[in-house]
Amino acid sequence: MNALYSTVVMATGGRNGTVKSDDGLLEIGLAMPSGLGGKGGATNPEQLFAAGYAACFGNAVIHVTRNKDRAIKDEDVEVAATVGLTPNGSGGFALVVALNVTLTGVDQATAEAIVEQAHQVCPYSNATRGNIDVALSVKTR
Repeated sequence: MNALYSTVVMATGGRNGTVKSDDGLLEIGLAMPSGLGGKGGATNPEQLFAAGYAACFGNAVIHVTRNKDRAIKDEDVEVAATVGLTPNGSGGFALVVALNVTLTGVDQATAEAIVEQAHQVCPYSNATRGNIDVALSVKTR
């Protein structure tokens, strides 16, 4: 199967290291969050995952409405992704995710239907389904 897009990001030094994309567009230092006993002061893997999931999910909302009567435009969707790290009970860790989606210009029932459709097509949602608890909430304005 051919990928529509792929990228390579190299991580060096774990949670207190750096990440850099092969095209040089992403290069950022990492730090263990102070909430996990680290020094903080830099981004961390959970923030990067939350950023990627929020952006991708927002685009999935736009995608599923593209050929509908009321297409959602870029400025009509906001996604706040909360990513948490929890113990998994076997000595490891698990992620938990909450996506709070706000849509402009549609009623609540329509917004909920759009978000559920987006959850079925978003690559992050498909990758996490059955592996990570993802809570969805939807509001309109």
